[in-house]
Amino acid sequence: MSHFDMLVKLYDQDLNLSCIEELKKQDIIIRKPIAPEKTPVLKWIKEEFAQGWADEADIAFSNSPRSIFIATKDNKIIGFACYDATALNFFGPTGVCNSTRGLGVGKALLKACMTDMKLKGYAYAIIGAVGPAKFYNKAVGATKIENSWPGIYADLLKN
Repeated sequence: MSHFDMLVKLYDQDLNLSCIEELKKQDIIIRKPIAPEKTPVLKWIKEEFAQGWADEADIAFSNSPRSIFIATKDNKIIGFACYDATALNFFGPTGVCNSTRGLGVGKALLKACMTDMKLKGYAYAIIGAVGPAKFYNKAVGATKIENSWPGIYADLLKN
C-alpha cells in the first residue's frame, strides 16, 4: 500500500455547507462536541478505529477553539473529523461508522473542517496519509503531494 499526503487549496473552497443542511433531513447533525462529551467521543473513536486516532482527537479537543467535529444520529456518534491534531494545517484523522457510510457524512465532516480552517485564515490544508484519494479529489479538489511519504510520519512510535 502506497501512502501519500494531499493538498487542498482552501482559498478556492466555497463556503457552501448545504451538505450539512441536507443531512439534518435524515436527523444527522454535524457539530463541534463540547467538553463534557470528550470521554464518550474519544472512547467511540478508540473502539471504532484506533487508539492513535483517539489520541489525535484528544489534541483536537484541547485546541482553542476545538478543531474536531462529530456527526450524530439519535444522540449517538456516527462519525468524526479533526484538523490541527497530527500537525498544524493537517486534516485528519476522520472516520464514519460502517453502518452509515454512503450517506454523505464523511463529506459533510470534511467540508466542516475545511470551512473552519479557511475561516481561521489557512490558505492550504494537508490531508495526511490519504486513504480514499478519489473521494478527497472529488469532494474538495485535493491533489497528491509527490514524495510526501513518510513525511511527518517518519520515525512514528508504535505501541
